[in-house]
Amino acid sequence: MGSAELVIVGGGISGLSLAYFLLKKNPQLDLKIIEAEEKVGGKIVTENISGFLCEGGVNGFLNNKPSTLRLASELNIEPIKGSESSKVRYLLIDGKMIKVPENPIKFFLSSILSISGKIRMLKEYFVPPVKEHTEETVESFVTRRVGREFYEKLIDAMSTGIYAGDPSKMSMKSCFPKVYWLEKKYGGLIRGLIALRKERKDVKAQPSAVLMSFKTGMAELVYSLESNLSSKIIKGNRVIGITKQNSYYSVYLENGDTVESEKVVLSCPAYETADILKELNREISDILKTIPYPPLSVVAFGFKKEQIGFGTSLYGFLIPYREKRKILGTLFDSSIFPNRAPEGYVLLRSMIGGRRAPELAMLSDENLTETVLYELKSILNIKGDPEFVKIFRWEKAIPQYELGHEEKLNRIDTILNKFPGLYITGNAYRGVSVNDCIENSLKLAEKI
Repeated sequence: MGSAELVIVGGGISGLSLAYFLLKKNPQLDLKIIEAEEKVGGKIVTENISGFLCEGGVNGFLNNKPSTLRLASELNIEPIKGSESSKVRYLLIDGKMIKVPENPIKFFLSSILSISGKIRMLKEYFVPPVKEHTEETVESFVTRRVGREFYEKLIDAMSTGIYAGDPSKMSMKSCFPKVYWLEKKYGGLIRGLIALRKERKDVKAQPSAVLMSFKTGMAELVYSLESNLSSKIIKGNRVIGITKQNSYYSVYLENGDTVESEKVVLSCPAYETADILKELNREISDILKTIPYPPLSVVAFGFKKEQIGFGTSLYGFLIPYREKRKILGTLFDSSIFPNRAPEGYVLLRSMIGGRRAPELAMLSDENLTETVLYELKSILNIKGDPEFVKIFRWEKAIPQYELGHEEKLNRIDTILNKFPGLYITGNAYRGVSVNDCIENSLKLAEKI
């Protein structure tokens, strides 16, 4: 296949956005993107089936980081804002759906926490910070600072909503670094929030982050990048290994071809990167294999509006582990963005599986549908059967940032220093969201 100045392995949002940023800086750059699948985009998948616009993975991004919005603008695609309904969120607490107030005072007055739970939350102001820099799990950190009840009812559900993870294993520092550093910098969370408010008092108040997507779904971003980069993309070709001789890397493809390049970026999942690097450096390969990717399934249902007794004007709901339910939560996609369901219909997407219950994600289609539907009917008072069902099954879904994650990254960075021109990026390292991937690609483009 010849040579290239730079090879990007993996055509997900990280690889595509990196290629875009590099070519923007140097349009003459001889660059190749090699993607194993016959399509690009990774886990950003949008399918329009019978008028239901279904997201197989992420359904949007927050507008609180400029890089994604700037990229969309440069690609001439128009983001759309989530509706007012997208601000209405629920938790399932003790078997009942309870609305989560946006206002901190209203939250404190709500029935989410018991009186003792509220008192314990307020005592956070007097909880001393941990002096030593020992790494903590999300469960340990939150319980220590704001109490067991706050953790079990809110943070547990939020953690599984973002990562489909197990907070008793997740690293607080790696998963929620901004909250982690509030304690380190200010001595506590309440103290930190008060200090931040004082620091910003002379700055015009910023509106809270809003959920965004695109008219034809998140895949619109992928298709726009693909169109922009089409001459650079090689699809349906899996990279199986890399070797280095002098200053050149040889990238070996499954079909027998080889590409020579001075610079290689691996932007595929950590487990694939591990296989590719096993001959070049066994230690990095072994480290990458320890990043877990539990299975997760997304089950989409189409109902008539009148079938849902609970109502439909909401973003969705999350379920704390203490409720012992089979699903992690459900999004009302048709209430969040327009054109997600035909007129008079509702599109729901439920998540099942994850780190704590991986076996549920891999049930047969029939059992999976039955299991999720049983939960939804009891929670949302749904009558009758759905008019539409679509399953998106991810055998290896969201990478988990568990205890020791930062240590792994530091060790990988140290080893990579011995391999000039070799880079690793993607959602397995420093942020799982679309915003994180694009922001990290922008930084990497600057570095390269």
